[in-house]
Amino acid sequence: MIPARVAVLISGRGSNLGALLDAAEAPGYPARIALVLSNRPDVAGLELAAGRGVAARCIDHRPFARDRAAHEAAIHAALTEHGIGLVCLAGYMRLLTPFLVSAWAGRMLNVHPSLLPAFPGLDTHARALAGGVKLHGCTVHLVTDQMDAGPILAQAAVPVLPGDTEASLAARVLIQEHRIYPKALRLYASGVPGAYDGAASLASPLPPLAFTP
Repeated sequence: MIPARVAVLISGRGSNLGALLDAAEAPGYPARIALVLSNRPDVAGLELAAGRGVAARCIDHRPFARDRAAHEAAIHAALTEHGIGLVCLAGYMRLLTPFLVSAWAGRMLNVHPSLLPAFPGLDTHARALAGGVKLHGCTVHLVTDQMDAGPILAQAAVPVLPGDTEASLAARVLIQEHRIYPKALRLYASGVPGAYDGAASLASPLPPLAFTP
C-alpha cells in the first residue's frame, strides 16, 4: 500500500503535528506527512516540520484581508501542487468556508478538545469546568460545513478532577489528543476510498474508536 500523502494545517506550535510526525515514521504506517501549512509566519510548527525534512510553508491570511475565499484558494492550490490526499487540521485557528470544506469533503480531519457533540467551538475547557461535567476529553472527526459536527472517528475521555483549572484540564486532554489523532489517521488512511487518489468521498465512514487513559 502506498502511504497517503497528508498535509497538516497549523496556526501555532504544532503540538499535535509532532505526534502525527512521530507516528508517520513507524514502518507500515499508512500515511506520511508531506506538507505543513500555516496561516501565520514564524510559528514553531513550521520550524518543527522543516527540522524533520517536511515541506513547510506559510500562506499568511493577512495579505488577503477579508477575502477568505482567495486565501483558501491559495491553500487549495498548495495542497493540489503537493499531491495531497488527506488533510489534518491541528490547531488551525481559522474557520473554513464552504469552498475548502466541500473541496476536501471526506478527506479532512480535525481534532477538537471536547467530547463532541458537547462544547463545540472555542473555550471548551472553561465551559466544561463551568458546566460541572465529570468527564471531558477530545474528539477526532471529519470536517463538514457545520462547525465541529462531522462524523466522529475517535474520542478519548479524561476525568475532571477537584481543583482543576483550565490549564491543568487542557494539559490532560492534550495528552489524549496526541494518542488518538495518530490512531484515527492510521485507521482512516487505511480504509477510506479515495485517500490515495484524491477522490472526495464520505462513503462507508468507519465506526468511531473510543479510548480512555
